Amino acid sequence: MLDVLGLEADDERVYRALLGRPGSTAPLLSDACGLAQDPVDTALCRLVEWGLAIRSADGEFTAAPPTMALGALISQRRDGLRAAEHALVAFAEEHRAAMTGSSIVDLIEVVTGVDAIRHRYLQVQQAARTQVRTFITAPFVALPPAENTAEPMVIGRGVRFRAVLDRGVLAEPGIVHDAADALRNGVQLRVADQLPMKLILADAELGLVPLATTPAGDPGAVLLHRSGLLDAMDALFETVWRTAHPFELPGPGPEAEPVVTPGADGPTDLDRRILALLLAGVTDATAALQLGLSPRTLHRRLRRLMDIAGVRTRMQLGGHAVRHGWTEPPVPGRT
Repeated sequence: MLDVLGLEADDERVYRALLGRPGSTAPLLSDACGLAQDPVDTALCRLVEWGLAIRSADGEFTAAPPTMALGALISQRRDGLRAAEHALVAFAEEHRAAMTGSSIVDLIEVVTGVDAIRHRYLQVQQAARTQVRTFITAPFVALPPAENTAEPMVIGRGVRFRAVLDRGVLAEPGIVHDAADALRNGVQLRVADQLPMKLILADAELGLVPLATTPAGDPGAVLLHRSGLLDAMDALFETVWRTAHPFELPGPGPEAEPVVTPGADGPTDLDRRILALLLAGVTDATAALQLGLSPRTLHRRLRRLMDIAGVRTRMQLGGHAVRHGWTEPPVPGRT
């Protein structure tokens, strides 16, 4: 856990043992930690050097108070990160100036192999300062959406995250659940009938575009730096975003289908989820699969909603649902 502060595993192990054993000698700590004498001696030297332990004249060690000692290390690391962020801005400006007028070879980097693409995919997101934009299509070659560890970290820094899902992706197992989690985390989602490619953009500085597999069978991608080609990818995303359908879910669905109250005058939470999926363009079969319903149950619930709305077609039901807020989160206390 303390490796983020620069401590080794043995350092942390010895420090933890020392917290509950003030005035311990190195041999006693060796027994307590189950470590040989040499690594304990090395760890103690490092702990003393970092101000995490105090050594007495007779060779006994006592842990420094964690709030004071670790707090100081955390503050130093924060200060270092702030300095690194300032340096990043300066380096980015220098790189941008150097890239002006560069050849196409300098503006495009070819990336080959699943591991290399995954690494660059995460790096592109981590490099963003204002926004990340992405097209999500199936199949997921390098990194499924649920395994995108960079996304919550980027959003946590205040970076805006927008994603367009290819409609076919919604048929992938678990993708609606992942999309609901993303929405709750602050990601803006829309659905397009068909996306032309996979794509991820960091601000207007970097873009990663996966390509077809190489002759050897390895997936490939290109990393784009600021250029006319990257500007074209920027414009493509914004065009698709404007025409894509907003994807919204009115909250997590129940594990089992709720009982429908006879004579109810509005949709249940499950009904709202069904409507949200269908308005996003998901097929009946896919919506039923994602919600754990049979197609017959889904059709029965839609028929009930059409009766309540007093309409005869799905299109009319969709219009009624939007006008009357049926796709909005339910009012507390209602089913």
